[in-house]
Order: sequence, then structure tokens, then C-alpha cells
Amino acid sequence: MENLLHQFSEMVYDSCQIDKGLFDTYNVKRGLRNSDGSGVVAGLTKVGDVVGYEKIDDKLKPIDGQLFYRGIEVSDLVHGAQKSGIHGFDETCFLLLTGHLPTAEQMSKFSEYLSSLRDLPQFFSKNMILSLRGQDVMNMLARSVLSLYVEDEKAEDYSLPNLLDQSLNLIAKFPVITSYAYFGMRHTYQRKSLVIRHPQLELSTAENFLYMLKGHDYTKLEADVLDLCLVLHAEHGGGNNSTFTTRVVSSSQTDTYSAIAAAIGSLKGRLHGGANLQVLEMMKNIKKNVKDWGSEKEISEYLMKILKGKAFDGNGKIYGIGHAIYTISDPRAILLKEKARSLAEEKGRLDEFLLYEQIEHLAPKVFFEYKGGGKTVCANVDFYSGFVYDMIKIPKELFTPIFAVSRIAGWCAHRLEEMTFSSRRIIRPGYKNVFPKQSFIPIEER
Repeated sequence: MENLLHQFSEMVYDSCQIDKGLFDTYNVKRGLRNSDGSGVVAGLTKVGDVVGYEKIDDKLKPIDGQLFYRGIEVSDLVHGAQKSGIHGFDETCFLLLTGHLPTAEQMSKFSEYLSSLRDLPQFFSKNMILSLRGQDVMNMLARSVLSLYVEDEKAEDYSLPNLLDQSLNLIAKFPVITSYAYFGMRHTYQRKSLVIRHPQLELSTAENFLYMLKGHDYTKLEADVLDLCLVLHAEHGGGNNSTFTTRVVSSSQTDTYSAIAAAIGSLKGRLHGGANLQVLEMMKNIKKNVKDWGSEKEISEYLMKILKGKAFDGNGKIYGIGHAIYTISDPRAILLKEKARSLAEEKGRLDEFLLYEQIEHLAPKVFFEYKGGGKTVCANVDFYSGFVYDMIKIPKELFTPIFAVSRIAGWCAHRLEEMTFSSRRIIRPGYKNVFPKQSFIPIEER
């Protein structure tokens, strides 16, 4: 059977290869990207906006990065919540879903309602999460979302109030499902204790997640930083892969649970949600091989080795540096770095933070030297997020699921928009077939 599969695999491989030159011949936008690297405009949205360059005379001009949630710059949203001394994720969810900042009364009622939705039915936790365990939390999360369809008597009700209620239910339950899935996975495959803590009504989303994960063994700064991460990952425009997946699937007018499960599958992909894990592994390698963390020369030389594929994993990538849209700066990285330093000081890991800071400063220069100019690159949010999670002692298996816990807010906002705006159409781009024509040959003559 193995030889047969190998033989068939070779046939499949040959049939899947497409000459790269044909994309230019037929003017096909590979990966829905223009020749200058910018994304093909495939839709309109009022939810989020990602800005990293200006287009002047058909040329891209790098500018400082900006991220807008419903027209509000994310830095204003973050600093506003911090100034008020509150966790901002619930406020961010309200803004993304409704388009408006909540009043104090609305915020109180909204947070109270989310808290009331967090608990999972006991039989659901036992049967769907703890009994049907898996080795990957993202897969367990997707399966649980699809299972919630069965529990929803209005799963096929596409009225706006019901779609909104389904969205709020998923936003509230994602942290709980993720926590339970992790403990079920580690109990089965790592032979560690099975710990189930019930969410607490009075705690914020970030506090609840840390409580379910670690009990009361977390600091205020840890909760503040995790809340910041949730806010920064909640939305990133309609063109990122998982959000676009949400919109593509939703445009067919399917149910909420199918659309969100599809988005989870997209985010799980190695090229989308797992970059901070790669950064963490790369930094371990750099810390091991760079003797003097204060030497710009030694750091730069090692980064050049990485780019040339002669160090770390051989892929020629400095993980966490560069982004599809951001050029000079990623506003999320700037905001996270502000808190990462404080957390590093609290944890006695300031020397590591300073190494990260050095690499953030040097990597674009090394990249420019290696490429001989061209693309402007900067540190993206993944460069610091893995380091932050590691300092909070969040297990690596939860890095990408935390991304989902946050991004579910943006997914739901985009789904609501896709399902309700009056000019909607099913998303169906064209594909040019380039397989040569062939004649059918009867089986006895083949």
C-alpha cells in the first residue's frame, strides 16, 4: 500500500505543478496580490483598516503603520482604556460589533451579558472536550464550535438579533473552551493533572483566562498585558486569511458555526497563526549562538547567516520581521513593546528584552543590506507576543488559540457585515485552467 501511495503521490505532484510564468501570461494575481505586493481589493468593509503605505503614481511609499477599529486608531483605544484603568477587550468587542464606543451603562450591561454566557453545559464539557480529546487545541476548538450548532435551537435563524447573539455566545465561550481543551489534551498526552476551573463572573476576559489556566497565580501586570494582546489581535482588516475565509464562507449564507470553524482552520495554518512560536524558537537559537548580546556587530553577522539560510532552520527568514502591509512600523508591535519591557523587568528578564530590542533595530538594516534595497521591513506584533506569553508562563500549545480567542471578535464583526449589507453577493473569483486538453482513451488501450 505504501508503494502504491508513493506512486500515486508522484502522479498527483506532477499534475499539480503550474509554470510560474503562466501567472504573468494570464495576468493572474497570485495569492490575490498585485505585482507590487499590495493586496487585490476584493471587497469593502467598515470594520477595520490596516495602513502601511501610500500609493503615489502607482508606486508604494512606506509610511508609519496604522490600525483602525471602526475608524478609531488602535493606539487611542489602548491608551484610553489604560488611562481609565480598565481592561479594554470587552469595549473593543462592543466597538467592532456595533460601530460605536459604549457608554458606561452600555459597557456594564455588555460585560455582564458576556460573563453570563461563559459557562459551558456540563455534559458538553465532559463529552465534547474532555472525552473526545485531541493533540491540537485549535482542532479541538473548531470541533467544539461545530458541536455548538447542535446545541443551538436557532442555529439556522439568520435574523440579525440571532446572528448577534450567536456571535456574543462564541466570543464569551472561546476562552473557556480553549482552557478546557488544553487541560484535556495535556492530561491525555502529557500525563499531567486534569484541572477544570469555572469562569468567574467578576473577572475580565483576560483575568478569567489566566484564572482558568493558573488559578490565582497571576499578577495584575500579566492580566493587563494579556488584555492588551487580546485587543491588538481582535481585528486586522478583511483581507487577512482567516477573516477573508469567514467572509467567503459567510457569503454562501451558511450558519455561523460553519463559518467560524472554517476561520479557525485557516488561523491554524503555519503561515498565519503560528509565527510567534517560530520567533520564540529563533530567539532561543540566537541566544545560544550570539555570545555578546550587546554587540551590534555579532548580532548583525548572525542575522545575516539566518537570511542566507546558514543558521537556525535554514529557511532564510528572520521571523517576526516584515509584514504584508506594514512597512516602517507595526502599531501593534509598538504598543506591545511598551508593556513587554515592564513585564521583563517584573520577571527579571530585561537582558532578553534588550536583545529583542537590538534585533528589532538591526534586522531591517541587515535585510536591506542582503536584498540590496527594495522592500522596507519592520518588526511585527508576533516578534514580541511569543516573548510576552512565555514570560506569563502561557504554554506554547495555547499561543495560536489565544489568537483565536481574540480574533473571534473581528471574525464575527465581518460575518455580521457580510450577512447583512444589501449589496452582498457570493464570493466567487475566477480561475484560469491551464491543463492541456487530452482525448479519452478506453481502459483496455491505456
